[in-house]
Amino acid sequence: MTDTLRPADTAVPEAREHGHARLNRSIGVVGGTLLTLSCVTPASTLFVVVPDLFGTLGTATALTIAIGSLLCVAVAFCYSELGTLIPSAGGEYAMVSTLAGRLAGWLVFVLSLLVVMIVPPVIAMGTADYLAPVIHLDPSLAGAAVMLLATLAGLLDLRANAWITGIFLVLEVIAAAVVALLGFTHAERGPGSLLSMQVAGANGGTDTVTAMLVVSGLAIALFVTQGFSTAVYLSEELENPRRNVARTVLATLAISTVIILVPVVAITLGASDLSELTGGDIGTMVTAWSNSAVGTFVSLCVALAIINAGIVMVIQNSRVLFASARDKAWPSPVNSLFSKLGRFGSPWVATLAVGVPGAALCFVNLDTLYGVTGVSVTGMYLLVAVAALLSRRPHHRNTPAWRMPLWPAMPILLIAVLAYILTRQETEYLLWTGGITAAATLYWALYLRPRRDTRWLVSIPSE
Repeated sequence: MTDTLRPADTAVPEAREHGHARLNRSIGVVGGTLLTLSCVTPASTLFVVVPDLFGTLGTATALTIAIGSLLCVAVAFCYSELGTLIPSAGGEYAMVSTLAGRLAGWLVFVLSLLVVMIVPPVIAMGTADYLAPVIHLDPSLAGAAVMLLATLAGLLDLRANAWITGIFLVLEVIAAAVVALLGFTHAERGPGSLLSMQVAGANGGTDTVTAMLVVSGLAIALFVTQGFSTAVYLSEELENPRRNVARTVLATLAISTVIILVPVVAITLGASDLSELTGGDIGTMVTAWSNSAVGTFVSLCVALAIINAGIVMVIQNSRVLFASARDKAWPSPVNSLFSKLGRFGSPWVATLAVGVPGAALCFVNLDTLYGVTGVSVTGMYLLVAVAALLSRRPHHRNTPAWRMPLWPAMPILLIAVLAYILTRQETEYLLWTGGITAAATLYWALYLRPRRDTRWLVSIPSE
C-alpha cells in the first residue's frame, strides 16, 4: 500500500527521543562497494559454501554458479531500481511494503531477518578449518568467537569499518587469485569437463548430475553472490543514493561473480580426480599444487576473509533491525532499544541483538542452516521481483530513480524461475521456513494489523 510511505522524522517519535532517527551519509560509492563486496565475501564463500556444492554437483558446480549469477543480474536490476526509488536501511522490507503493501513487506522482513541472522554464523563456522595450519579449534567455538569479534567491530564508526574491511578484502582477493592461478597451471582436464555433469558416487563410481539437481542447487548458488543487496541496506549512509545504490549493486555483483567463478573453474580443471573434486577440500588441493607454506598463507587469508564477512554482515543486519524499530515493528520498549545510536553513530543495541544470537547459532546443525537460508533467499528475491512489477504505477512513475531495462519482462521471468526453484527444495527446509513465516503472519494478524495506525509505519528518510 502506497499510503505507508511517510517521512522518517514524523513516523517514529521514540527514535527522536533517544537519538537521531536518521543515519549519517558518510560513505561514497567506493566505500560502499568495499563494504558490499566484503559482505558477499567472495573468498570465504568460495572456501566455505562452494565445497558443499562440489559435493553434490561435482563438475557441474561452475555451471550452476554461472546460471545463478545470470539470475542475479535480473535480481540486481530489481534491487537497483527499488533501492534508488526507496532508499532505506530497511532494504527489502521497505521496498516491498511501500509498493506491495504492509503484509507483503512484513513477510519479506521476516525472510530477510532469517537470512541476515543465519548467513554470518554459517560463514563464521568455516574459520576453524582455515586456522588448522596454525591452531586446531572446535568449529562451533571458533565461529562463535568470530561472531562476537564482529559484533565489537560493528559498534565502531562505519567509515572506520570501510577501511578495515577494505584491507581484509584485498587479502581475500589475493587468496582467490592464488587458487585460480594454481588450478589453471595444474589442469588435469580440458574446458569440456565443465559440462560433463559428473560427481563421484558413494562406492567409488561416477554418477551423473541431473538437470533437477542443478535446479535444486540454484537456491545455494543464489546465496553465493547474495551479499550485493547490502548496498540497499546502506542506502541511508551512501552519498547521493539515487545514483550510487545502483552503481554499487551492479558493480559488486560483477566483481564478486568473477572472483568466485574463475577459481571454481580452475579448481574443477585442476583437481587430480573426480573424488578429490567432490570432496571439496580446497586447502588440500592448494597444498598439493604448491607447498605447505602457500597452503597456510591461503588458509590464513580465508580466515581473515571470514572475520571480514562477519563484521560487514553484523553492520548490515543491525541496520535492518534499527530500521524495523524506527518503523515500529515491535512493542514500544523494544522499538526504543533497537533505535538507540551510540557515540560512533551505529545502532549499538541492534548490533548486539544480531551479533550475540549469531554466536549461539554456530551450535546449530550446518545443513539445516544452509537449507533454510537457500529457501529464504529464494522467497525474498521472489517478493522483491513482485514489488518491481509494481514500481511504475502512477504514484511512483515520476519519482527520480534508476530504471531497469526490459521491464516488465525481467521481473516476470524472474518470478517464474524463482517459483520453480522453490518447488525443487527439500520438504524439511520448506517446512522450517514456512513454519517461521506462518508464525510471523500470526504476529501480523494479532498485533500489527489491529494497530495499523501506530505500528509498522514504513518510513523513507529524506535525502
